Amino acid sequence: MQTPVLALKDSLVRESGSKVHHANIQAAKAIADIIRTTLGPRSMLKMLLDAAGGIVVTNDGNSILRELDIAHPAAKSMIELSRTQDEEVGDGTTSVIVLAGEMLHVAEAFINKSFHPTVICRAYNQALEDALAVIDKIAVSIDVNDRTAMLDLVKTCIGTKFTSQFGNVIADLALDATTMVGVDLGQGYKEVDIKKYIKVEKLPGGQLEDSKVLKGVMFNKDVVAPGKMRRKIVNPRIILLDCPLEYKKGENQTNAELVREEDWALLLKLEEEYIENVCMQILKFKPDVVITEKGLSDLACHYLSKAGVSAIRRLRKTDNNRIAKACGAVIVNRPEELQDSDVGTGAGLFEVKKIGDEFFTFIVDCKNPKACTVLLRGASKDLLNEVERNLQDALSVARNIIKNPKLVPGGGATELTVSATLKQKSSSIEGIEKWPYEAAAIAFEAIPRTLAQNCGVNVIRTMTALQGKHANGENAWIGIDGNTGEITDMKEQKIWDAYNVKAQTFKTAIEAACMLLRIDDIVSGIKKKQAPGTGQAPQKPKIDEEGDADNEQMIPE
Repeated sequence: MQTPVLALKDSLVRESGSKVHHANIQAAKAIADIIRTTLGPRSMLKMLLDAAGGIVVTNDGNSILRELDIAHPAAKSMIELSRTQDEEVGDGTTSVIVLAGEMLHVAEAFINKSFHPTVICRAYNQALEDALAVIDKIAVSIDVNDRTAMLDLVKTCIGTKFTSQFGNVIADLALDATTMVGVDLGQGYKEVDIKKYIKVEKLPGGQLEDSKVLKGVMFNKDVVAPGKMRRKIVNPRIILLDCPLEYKKGENQTNAELVREEDWALLLKLEEEYIENVCMQILKFKPDVVITEKGLSDLACHYLSKAGVSAIRRLRKTDNNRIAKACGAVIVNRPEELQDSDVGTGAGLFEVKKIGDEFFTFIVDCKNPKACTVLLRGASKDLLNEVERNLQDALSVARNIIKNPKLVPGGGATELTVSATLKQKSSSIEGIEKWPYEAAAIAFEAIPRTLAQNCGVNVIRTMTALQGKHANGENAWIGIDGNTGEITDMKEQKIWDAYNVKAQTFKTAIEAACMLLRIDDIVSGIKKKQAPGTGQAPQKPKIDEEGDADNEQMIPE
């Protein structure tokens, strides 16, 4: 039997944990409520004021949460969820926060009833396993080469965004770009690196319909000597360097004592000979274009222009990598090591054009390029920025499908099917875990409920009708049309979600909810700022009580 003192101590610890749980759950719910209204095609927009005083108008979950400045650690970890989702699969950033918030919300009742968090987490993990099994069952495979089906899928992803009226244009751009840079690894695997090899260039002016995917790359540079070098070359031979074509000055490494005037001329002559030698090594390969990431001296410019070679200097490393992928060149470190196989001959056209006040270099019409540039045109900078954010999501969805060609129904249909299946299964679960398991099943309904709320329809009637249709396992494809709020078959409406995105959303949301539920105390390891000159002895580290857990002073501004 426990002694009274021990029993009292145990109850104190439990009280402590309970208070922290409530603080964490409230913080998570607050984050979910901020972006709840941005889910679905009829979602609201948020206007964000950034640190520099600029304004961003968007409904992209990740972009909104990135701008939030919140001190509470649980809220910060919720914001991290959205970032994780964005990096992993690029879509579903709002859904993951809404779902995680709901999972914590339904757990609150069990915390109040003194359920141990481990029991709740065990039930949640079981629910996650069963949910993934359900979406495996209802997923359908898709032929990656079927362009119409692929476009329908990408359009669904953009349908929830601000630029949904331009859905066709953006879907076309995303599909063309990802198909272009896809690399076949064999055994049915494909690698699509959209961060490295797809660059989005925004040029204000023109209409969004003028946007296109270039079969090659463009960058904001002009040739070194505009009057002497050609600005248009058909089928160019391109050499890429990442070394300087100028003489390295040895001011801080060499001492030279010049006695006669002729010695100075000799030094200069040696420099000139070095540069001439480097240029001749390059010109042996008869290039038309030489591009270097470093500097290029006037003398090198003279030798190259005399040989009819166009040169570009100080190019970004990332742009240089893209050019190499597009035209088949190899970036060379030292001119002495150049070989004929390093010269890029895959480009069809090198051209420098003036757009607005600036010069842009185009290396286009490449044969089988594995890097490309998406050129976006639009009326204003704000519109272009939002189109770019939406295009990034579309690119991610196209990449996910190419890597794992499976689809699940959108419009909340997947979540309703998962919810109905888990509710049926909960009756067969024995012990105390049955109740949290059933609560997790109900939490999945948060997504279709939020969609219904954002459409402005009667939420209770819509949800009851949907639950009725899914309860008897009638059709796993019945969901909400996000534009009208009507209950329809997602197959007919062609509203799809990528399997990868859905699986990642469920995993991230439930695992994060379990992690926050397992926290039973918050300890601050940050010392309070001490006024300079007050030579006090260092104090013992202070442990924040639960009451201070929500305090602003925990994390410094």
